[in-house]
Amino acid sequence: MKDYGSRQLRNIALVGHGGSGKTSLVTALAFASGSSSRLGSVDEGNSLTDFTQDEIDRKISINLSIAFAEWKGVKINLLDTPGYLDFVGEVKAALRVSDAALILLHANAGVEVGTDIVWEDAARLGIPRLFYINMMDKEHADFQKVYGEVRDKYGAKAVPLELPIGAGDDFRGVVDLIDEKAYVFKDGTTKGDYTEEAVPEGMAAEVASAREALVEVAAESDDALIEKYLEEGTLTREEVVGGLEKLVKEGELFPVFCGSATKTFGVRNLLDGLVELVPDPCHRGVVKGTDKSGKAVEVKAEDGAPFSALIFKTTTEPHVGELSYFRIFSGKVDSGAEVINSRNDRSERLTHLSVIQGKERIEVPVLHTGDIGVVAKLKESQTNDSLVSRGNSIILEPIDFPKPVISVAVEPKSKGDEEKIANGLSKLHEEDPTFKSGYNADIRQTLISGMGELHLDVVMDRLKRKFGVEAVLTKPEIPYRETVKGTAEGQGKYKKQTGGRGQFGDTWLRIEPLGRGEGFEFVDAIKGGAIPSKYIPSVEKGIVEAAQKGVLAGYPMVDFRVTLYDGSFHAVDSSDMAFKIAGSMAFQKVAREAKPYLLEPILNIQVTIPDEYLGDVMGDLNARRGKIMGVDPKGNLKVIKAQVPEAEMYKYSTTLRSLTQGRGTHSREFSHYDEVPPDISRKIVAEAAQEKE
Repeated sequence: MKDYGSRQLRNIALVGHGGSGKTSLVTALAFASGSSSRLGSVDEGNSLTDFTQDEIDRKISINLSIAFAEWKGVKINLLDTPGYLDFVGEVKAALRVSDAALILLHANAGVEVGTDIVWEDAARLGIPRLFYINMMDKEHADFQKVYGEVRDKYGAKAVPLELPIGAGDDFRGVVDLIDEKAYVFKDGTTKGDYTEEAVPEGMAAEVASAREALVEVAAESDDALIEKYLEEGTLTREEVVGGLEKLVKEGELFPVFCGSATKTFGVRNLLDGLVELVPDPCHRGVVKGTDKSGKAVEVKAEDGAPFSALIFKTTTEPHVGELSYFRIFSGKVDSGAEVINSRNDRSERLTHLSVIQGKERIEVPVLHTGDIGVVAKLKESQTNDSLVSRGNSIILEPIDFPKPVISVAVEPKSKGDEEKIANGLSKLHEEDPTFKSGYNADIRQTLISGMGELHLDVVMDRLKRKFGVEAVLTKPEIPYRETVKGTAEGQGKYKKQTGGRGQFGDTWLRIEPLGRGEGFEFVDAIKGGAIPSKYIPSVEKGIVEAAQKGVLAGYPMVDFRVTLYDGSFHAVDSSDMAFKIAGSMAFQKVAREAKPYLLEPILNIQVTIPDEYLGDVMGDLNARRGKIMGVDPKGNLKVIKAQVPEAEMYKYSTTLRSLTQGRGTHSREFSHYDEVPPDISRKIVAEAAQEKE
C-alpha cells in the first residue's frame, strides 16, 4: 500500500435516500480505479461494502462501511452509508469524519426525503456538497427534471459539470463541460472506459450555454478571474478548475455529476471531479475541541501537529474481537504507537494499524492527518472517544447521535437466557450508539430502544447470530403512578395473640395530597409516647412498602403526605415487625378512602414534517390525546410541538412515516405526570384486577 500524505487524501461520505445506488457507486469507483479486484453487486450479495449477513439478506445497507479508490496519485476514502432512516446514526458518523458529502439521487425519483435529511446534516456540519444523479440508464430517467428539483430545493449554487448523452436505454455518455468533450462509454465496460468524441450536434447549443454559465461561476470566485474573463471572454482549464475548487470548499458551489454506477458509466469523470474539486483534509486549518474542563483547544490540521483522532465506529468480528475505526484530525501515527484516550486518560496501543477496503484490512506502517484507519482490541476506548498523543489534551467534538424514537420490551425465548441477552444487548449498544437497552424497575421489563422497527429487527437478528440467544419482543408496560385527591384518616391494627409472646401494633394515620412531583412526606405527630419512638421508623417502612404497590392497580403511589398521629402498644407483644404491618394495613385502608386516582407519563414530542402533511399529522396527534403546544417554521418544514401520553405513542415512528410518505421525523422526551381520564382509568384498573385474579 502506497504511503499517502495529507494533501493526497480525500474523505467523501456517499449519502442519499435508500435505493439511490450508493453501495453500487462505491463498488464501481473502487473497481474502476483499480483499487478493488472485483466488481460485485448488491443483488448478488457480493458488493464491496454490503458484506454483513444482515445486508446480504435484506439487500440494503445497514452499516457505515469504508472503501478507497486510488486515482491520479490521490487516495479517496469512500464512506458508504445506509439510506433508511432507521440507520441515520451511521450517516451522522460518516459525515462527522468526512471532508465532503456526495449526495446521490435516483434519475427517476429525484429529490426524496432522505435527500433532504442528509443535505441538512451536511449543511449543519458546514462540509462541501456534490450531487451525483445516478441510474441514468433506467427507464424514465430524466436528468433535467431531477436537476430542476435540486435547484428548486437547494438553490442556484447547484451547477452541472457534465450533461448526459441520452437517457434510459439510450444513455451512452456524458459531455464534460470543463473540457467541452463528449465521452461515449464502451459497451460492456466494467471500468468506465470511454472513447473521446466531438459534442453531438444536437447538444451543441445546450453545451455551449451550460459551459458559459459554468465558466462565469468559476470567474466569480476571484476578482482577478472576473477581470480576466470580462477582458478575454474565457479562462484556462486550470483557472476554471481552481475557481470551482475554491467555491466548493467555501460552500458556494454544489457540482452536479451524472452516470450509471452499475454500468460504471461516468465513474472515471466522477473520480476526476473528486480529486480536483474536493478539498484535502488540511483545508480545515485548525481542528477545534475542548479539554476536560470545557475550555476551547485548537490544534493544526497537519502532520507536524500533536496527534488527535476520533473513534467514529466500533464493530465486533469473530476471531478478531473489537475493531475501532478512527479519523485522524491532526498529526500522524505509526503502527504500534502508544496513544492516550483523552476522556479517561487511559493508554492504548495501536497495533496492526490498517486501512479498510470493504471487509478487508490492509496493514500500513503509518497514517497521516486526514486518513481513516482501523485497529483491533482497544481496551478502554469506544465510539466518540478521542485518541491523542501524550501531552495533548484535546477532546474532539463528538458525533451527535440521534435519540431513539421507539421502545419495546424484550424477554428471553428460553428461561435462563436473561444474562446472555443482557450481555449481548450491551455489546450491541457499543457497536451502535443509537440502540439502547436497560432494565426498567418501574415496569419490571427490559426495554430496547432504537430508530424504528426495522432497526430493532436487525438488532434481534444480530443478537441471535452473534450471541446465540433468541428473544421475544412485546409491547412495553406503561409506568403509571397512583396518588390521592382527598384527605382521609383511619386505624391499622395488627394483633396476633395465641398464647405465649404475640404481636401487637396499633397505628392511626392521616393521608393528604401533595403537589405534583413533591414525592412522599412522613410526619411523626405522636405525643405522650402513644407509640414508642423506636417503633416509628418501622411504621414509615410499612407505609413506604405498601405505597409501592398502590391501592388501585398495583402502581407506586406518589405525591402524598402521611401523618402518624396516634396509636397504642403492648409492653411485651409489640415489635418492629408488628408496627411495620400495622402501618401497611393503615395505609391501604386510608388510601382507598382518600380519593385515589391514576397518573400517566406525558411526553414532549417534536414532529418535523413538510408543510403539506401538517393537517394529517396534527389530526393524528389529537386522536392520541395529544395537546398541541405550537407549530414553528423550519426552512421548508414545519415543527409541531406537542404533549402526548406515553401510552398513545407505541410504534408512532411507523405511523408517522406512513402519514408522511417517509418524510416525517420526531423526537421525544419525558415531560411530567398527569391524571388519566376516568374512562381509561377504569379500564386499566379492571385489567389489573383481572390479571391479579
